[in-house]
Amino acid sequence: MILSSSSKVAVDPLSDALIAFGSGSVQATRLEAAGDWSLGFASRNRLKFIGVIRGKCCLVFPDHDPEWLEEGDVALIGRTDYIVASDPSLEPAHGAPLYAASDEDTLRLGGDDVLVIGSSVGLDDAGAGFVLDALPSFYRIAQGFGEAETISRLLAFVDREARIDRPGSRLVAMRLAELLLIEGVRAFIATEGALCAGWIGALGDKQVGAALTLIHAHPERQWTVPGLAAEVGLSRSGFSERFSRRVGRPPLDYLRQWRMMLARRLLAQNELSADQVARRVGYSSQSAFGFAYKRTFGSSPKRSA
Repeated sequence: MILSSSSKVAVDPLSDALIAFGSGSVQATRLEAAGDWSLGFASRNRLKFIGVIRGKCCLVFPDHDPEWLEEGDVALIGRTDYIVASDPSLEPAHGAPLYAASDEDTLRLGGDDVLVIGSSVGLDDAGAGFVLDALPSFYRIAQGFGEAETISRLLAFVDREARIDRPGSRLVAMRLAELLLIEGVRAFIATEGALCAGWIGALGDKQVGAALTLIHAHPERQWTVPGLAAEVGLSRSGFSERFSRRVGRPPLDYLRQWRMMLARRLLAQNELSADQVARRVGYSSQSAFGFAYKRTFGSSPKRSA
């Protein structure tokens, strides 16, 4: 579902994006290991959460120093290749085929000195880049932070639901994974958002966050930079500079990007014509909408077959 401008529900940009593009799939995983072990995983359009319940392990990313996780730590992994291992110097085995061949998405490697619970939240292909490009490829939440405890508990619930055969278990796991996603992003905004460019990090900025909320709540409006600046109490030049610096693109460029993401999602739902979608996202001219859509996606706007 995509919230329309007529919705009475308060819109915030994070919820809006996750409603539009969030969890197309959810997968819970469990790793029990001892001794020497190393598993490699390829980049995918998903957010991965890892919680260390017992022992410790190492995460290795391209062009980064190894990151050690200890009991109680949790990590958010974005669109990147990574290795999880007992020792960063070990040659990794391909992890995905091993999990595919295992029972109940559980992998056992020599013992249970280390227990790691994970959950992958898949994102709709149409909007994966919109969400993932605004997040780091890796974010560690150390034990002791409130968010780490919350995410660890959610991971434990996801793990439990993946292992029981009860009515509604799949839906419960999906809702828990959505909560994981929100809690992980909240933790990132609270601790790192002020230092990171991108719309998700910019949500922590009072004025820029307010402007993003307006754009998401009313993409159909004919927004201008002076109009948005006035709404959030900044001068035109001050707002434009601040928005561009925090979000990584100018206000009207972000508006166009969000409109196109919504348009693609609406077209995929096969409920509205291209002309209706154009009006829903703020284009009175079908040709202008078609030009903007083709510029963004390289093809003309069409409803899915």
